[in-house]
Formats: sequence, C-alpha cells, structure tokens
Amino acid sequence: MEKSEPEQCLTDQGLSSPDPMVREAYLMAYDYINYVTAKPGAPLGPAPSVTSAALRHAGDELLQRFPIFFRRWPRVFQDVTEESACTTLLSILDEHFAPTRRRDLAWSAVLSIFVLAGQMALHCQEKGMTRVLPQLQHCVGSYVERVICPEIKDKGGWSGFVSRFGEKQSLEGQVKKVCCWSLFIFAAGILVYFLWKRRIT
Repeated sequence: MEKSEPEQCLTDQGLSSPDPMVREAYLMAYDYINYVTAKPGAPLGPAPSVTSAALRHAGDELLQRFPIFFRRWPRVFQDVTEESACTTLLSILDEHFAPTRRRDLAWSAVLSIFVLAGQMALHCQEKGMTRVLPQLQHCVGSYVERVICPEIKDKGGWSGFVSRFGEKQSLEGQVKKVCCWSLFIFAAGILVYFLWKRRIT
C-alpha cells in the first residue's frame, strides 16, 4: 500500500538519520508494528536487520508465554482515540520507562517499549484507527532515539539487544527464561498501576 506524503515524511525522518544506532531504532519500530499488525495469512517478508529479527523473536516469545496478561491491555487503552494514541503511549512510557535512565538500563525494559507500542497499535487497528499506525511507529522510534539510544552507546549499541534476545540454540534458554519473567513482572506493575489510577480518578 502506497503511503501518503505525511506518512512518508515521518518514515524518512527517522530512517535517514546519520546516526546508525538511531536509524536502527526507527527501523525496529516500523518493522515491529508492521509485523504485529499484519493481517492473518498475509505473507511476511524477512526482518530487515538482525536487531529487528531479534525483536520479532523476543516479542513473539513474550506473547506466547503470557497470553492472558496481554489480553488485558485493551482495558488500559479503552479511551484511546486517533488524536490521543501517541500522547497516551508517550505518557505511559515517560511514567514507567524514563526512570530507567537513572539506573543500569535493562534490555528487558527496552523490549517492553516496543511490545507495548505493538499492543497499542493492535488496539488501534482493531478499533478501525489504522490511520494512526504510522504516527505510532514514528513516536516510538522518536522515544527510543531520545531516551534509549544515548544510554546504549556505552553498551555497544544494539549488539547487546541481539545477544540477549536473538534466536539462539538452547544454551541460553535459561537466561532468556529469567529475562522473560523479569519483563512480565515489570509489565504487570505497569498494568496494575494504570488500573488503580483509573479507579481513583
């Protein structure tokens, strides 16, 4: 499907960055949201990079391990509109992920950013708000550029993400399992917080 001029402009802004680490962040954002919102049965091309492949793999594994938990996200997104989708996503990210900048940034938190964006994109798609998907792709790419990229420069860039989440033989299966449980606990805290906040407002 051919993109409109504004959508193409948003895509070009991130993917043409002179910083390869930033370009990769946008590539991951665009590819992952396209990946999770692809229509059932539609042919999916290969991931455009090893980092995007690792993100697809880790996102799939997380959703397979905790399907019941992720079916609860629509309760958080129920009031989202096309106009508020990006601001809502950024508000959640700022509330729960920005503080990781003050500690040693965990790759599981980085994964959570993309998975949360994917869940928001799925919700918007299911509610007929497909026009907002390119904006979501850009805003999560922009968030990762602003918050995550400066933090991972000393970690060797995205190579650590690939090492942690890329599809491997079973030698590191236990490590990945621990990481998935940590991510589940982290994401569960987000959900409980937002449901509690919604109840008292």
